[in-house]
Amino acid sequence: MVDSIPLQTAKELIEAAEQKADEIDNPMVITVANSEGNLIAQHRMDGGWLASVSISKNKAYTSAALEMATHELAEPSEPGNSLYGLQTTDDNQIVIFGGGYPLEEDGEVVGAVGVSGGAVEQDREVAEAAVEQWHELVEADAIAVDD
Repeated sequence: MVDSIPLQTAKELIEAAEQKADEIDNPMVITVANSEGNLIAQHRMDGGWLASVSISKNKAYTSAALEMATHELAEPSEPGNSLYGLQTTDDNQIVIFGGGYPLEEDGEVVGAVGVSGGAVEQDREVAEAAVEQWHELVEADAIAVDD
């Protein structure tokens, strides 16, 4: 079990996401956080929006803190639903639209990825590339370990 995602692994996840962002021709900001939502690594592609720096970090934080993908919060936080106003809590760090995903190993959240810079569907697509890379590394038992 990974205690924390090593920086080298975070860089590999960012690289996978950046490749997908290049494929769809949309510069993004990609963030990898630990299980507590604290920053491990962040990359702003050339042309990535400045606002996306904090948005991607907050997406990763939200996914780690709530152990779920951020798009799953959209409907429950609509007016009249049980989580209405959720995005105004936790020092306004909670994001309720897509682009943030938890990274799991053996059923435990060990980190998260957050992506911002495009339409929500694009953010999700790029973040999912990082999640797919994570799964490949876990299955291959190829998580870089800090010595």
